[in-house]
Amino acid sequence: MIKTGLLNPNVLSLLARIRHTNMLVISDRGFPYWPMIETVDLSLVDGIPTVLQVLDAVCANHHFGQAYMAQEFLQVNTPEVIARFEQTFGGIPVVHEPHVDFKKRVPGAIGLIRTGDTVQYANMILVSA
Repeated sequence: MIKTGLLNPNVLSLLARIRHTNMLVISDRGFPYWPMIETVDLSLVDGIPTVLQVLDAVCANHHFGQAYMAQEFLQVNTPEVIARFEQTFGGIPVVHEPHVDFKKRVPGAIGLIRTGDTVQYANMILVSA
């Protein structure tokens, strides 16, 4: 029995299949469904869990070397929200690109973890180092 760290067997299975340069999407509650990508839906209610909580959990068990987010995230969120995301990334370089370009990367991901987050454009693509 797992005593600490990630407990969700579906998230653990997904992470176990991510190799060098593979991508993982962590999304907010409103992100479109992608039928061709394995999705682990962790959403419970609005705001639970958050994208940042899931990011913390997966980064404790996996090394990511880059991330992508939508430019729109920077345009619609407060400096405090943006700072929280930057802090949680902990040095992972983040490329901000138009949301339409961001979504074009999604089909190449190994999987997607959906959260209950309500922060606008909080979606991210993590690239395994």
